[in-house]
Amino acid sequence: VLLMLVPTLLSKRTNTSAAVPASVSADRGYGIVFNGDAKNVPVVDIYEDFQCPICMQFEKLQGDYIESLITEKKATVVYHTLSFLGPDSVRAANAAACSADQGEFLNYHRSLYANQPAENSGAWTTSYFQTLALGLGISSPDYDKCVQNQDYMGWVKNVADEGAKRNINSTPTVFINGKEIDRNKAY
Repeated sequence: VLLMLVPTLLSKRTNTSAAVPASVSADRGYGIVFNGDAKNVPVVDIYEDFQCPICMQFEKLQGDYIESLITEKKATVVYHTLSFLGPDSVRAANAAACSADQGEFLNYHRSLYANQPAENSGAWTTSYFQTLALGLGISSPDYDKCVQNQDYMGWVKNVADEGAKRNINSTPTVFINGKEIDRNKAY
């Protein structure tokens, strides 16, 4: 019930003046977009929460393949970083957005899942995200300031609002060309 209640409560109004990270498209649900200008390729929308254990499994199983679709320009991939699971999810989504400004979203994304702590443990703090970034080669004071000031909290809310509008109530949820993939089927 909580999973469905949070996006409903957050879905009151989209803040069109919220700061947005690099590669974000309001037209694509405020997702972080890769290969947005590619023609005649499938569009893959991935709704995820960095604290979600099933999302972590999805990343382990499909992350390399999805990144290959991006690097080989075989698909437009849109990451929608939701924050269903509480304050750590919100902070992680903000920090990931800050990493996008540094051109490091995919590396950061991979690293968050590889180092996922227990849900709502409070482990994902500002200092944790700054240390994680240093390990990935992100040493920009702009990144540190972005994480510290939570510059993209309005954007995090907008992603949640757009997810609620699409009735996304669990993660991961994946769409290919607008059609939801049935997680109960083997492909």
